[in-house]
Amino acid sequence: MSRRLILVTGGAGFIGSNIIADLADDDDLEIAVCDRLREAALGKWRNLAKHRIADFVPPEDLPAWLEGRGRQAEAVIHMGAVSSTTERDADKIVQVNFGLSRDLFVWCAANARRFIWASSAATYGTGADDFDDDPSPAALAALRPLNAYGWSKAMFDLFAIRRAEEGRAPPQWAGLKFFNVYGPNEGHKGEMRSVACKIWPGIVQGKPIRLFKSYRHGVPDGAQKRDFVYVRDAARAVSWLFRTPDVNGLFNLGSGEARTFADLASAMSAAAGRRPEIDFIDMPPELRGQYQYYTRAPMDRLRAAGFTAPPTRLEDGLADYVKFLTSADPHR
Repeated sequence: MSRRLILVTGGAGFIGSNIIADLADDDDLEIAVCDRLREAALGKWRNLAKHRIADFVPPEDLPAWLEGRGRQAEAVIHMGAVSSTTERDADKIVQVNFGLSRDLFVWCAANARRFIWASSAATYGTGADDFDDDPSPAALAALRPLNAYGWSKAMFDLFAIRRAEEGRAPPQWAGLKFFNVYGPNEGHKGEMRSVACKIWPGIVQGKPIRLFKSYRHGVPDGAQKRDFVYVRDAARAVSWLFRTPDVNGLFNLGSGEARTFADLASAMSAAAGRRPEIDFIDMPPELRGQYQYYTRAPMDRLRAAGFTAPPTRLEDGLADYVKFLTSADPHR
């Protein structure tokens, strides 16, 4: 039986590996992964170890792969990126987050292959317009990200929308603006791990949870708010887009609710059977000027497109995450 081939860039990473976990049981699919595994001790390779992978492509070999076996692929799910909001090399950020995304978009358009990509809530900057996922070029051009990562993502979103308006897009083109994703398979991400992942070792050791102080008048310490979205919800949305090829556009992906970091600390402590104790620490000076105090993902456009899966409540997602973190055989 001939299987349908798809390529997932960043497939060994956090969101990418959860997408593969969501798709891997489909016997009609073969999944090729493009990624870097880096040090074996980091365990990134384990994110894929439970799943049937048809091919593995180093990023430097991707152009040749696309011109060879890649011509059999029906879709590219592009999750690969430089995801650090504090990365100092802006050329590297733009080369990967914009340049590679642009090249894959153009290749998919030229070869009539579908293209689904990861955007980010970082494109919104302070969220002065309440995180409205208006996909018009004028709205996208008006966004003011706070860091080079957010800018690189915003630049590609605008490129894709303009190409689509010109009639030069792939047969399916869909981007998701991921908000604050947490959950299984993020342990390799270092400083870019979610706050939930970062505070877990201290909870296990019975130490106080360390959260950043607030530097904004009217926002108490711990009351900074985020739209925390469970990674399995993020993967479910990508899988839905893949299985719904007539949906095009740029959409928010979150829970639709803003919760405080104090809420997160309390919920994760409760899931571990502990009482929360929080110490508020100084925020590094380099982060203070690019810190978002509030995020919330209006989900109306994605719901109107037909995505009906309910979001995972923060308390339920963290309880499931704690089960993963305490499992003798983790990774999805």
